[in-house]
Amino acid sequence: MSDSNQMALNRPRSLRSRVGRLFGQWGVFFRGFVEHPRMVGSIIPSSRFTIDKMLAPVKWDECKLFVEYGPGVGTFCFPVLEKMRGDAALIVIDTNPLYVDYLNKTIADSRFTAVLGSAENVEEIIKTHGHDHADYVLSGLPFSTLPDGVGPAIAAATHRVIRPGGAFLVYQFSAKARDFMAKHFNRIDEGFELWNVLPCKLFWGWKDAA
Repeated sequence: MSDSNQMALNRPRSLRSRVGRLFGQWGVFFRGFVEHPRMVGSIIPSSRFTIDKMLAPVKWDECKLFVEYGPGVGTFCFPVLEKMRGDAALIVIDTNPLYVDYLNKTIADSRFTAVLGSAENVEEIIKTHGHDHADYVLSGLPFSTLPDGVGPAIAAATHRVIRPGGAFLVYQFSAKARDFMAKHFNRIDEGFELWNVLPCKLFWGWKDAA
């Protein structure tokens, strides 16, 4: 390969790295979007209005394990850790090593664990970390752009891993996730947040108590 071709290949990666250093958290998020747009789904993190509304139904005094799919740069992680009990745990799962590495370097909380992996394997992941079930699972994954079969698999695994009385919390730009959720969760509450880029749909799928 010629020197000019090698320079052309290196230029995009070098540019993304400079953007990441320049803009910190937002730069890291943007870099992740550029590299894996089908898995991130948004060019900027969720707004505080979306965060507050999405987490409002959570009964924090009853929550021992909170799981998040696709945490990005921790937009939800920090509010969740602020609200959680001192003996609770937060496990986040992401397929992008850029985000997992960033979170492990920036969140110094013994209750927090970032895992490089797929949400399809949530049951195995939480068992590896000493848990039998999750109380709440949060997801911002773009279900409408996930590879075929992945969305339904995640919805099914999530229903199995959530304890009776717990919930699957989902925020999306489309209603595709609801279609997958409806096959497993009998009660799904819906909401909408205008003050977000882009405005998003909110879903809370509740698992019936035993």
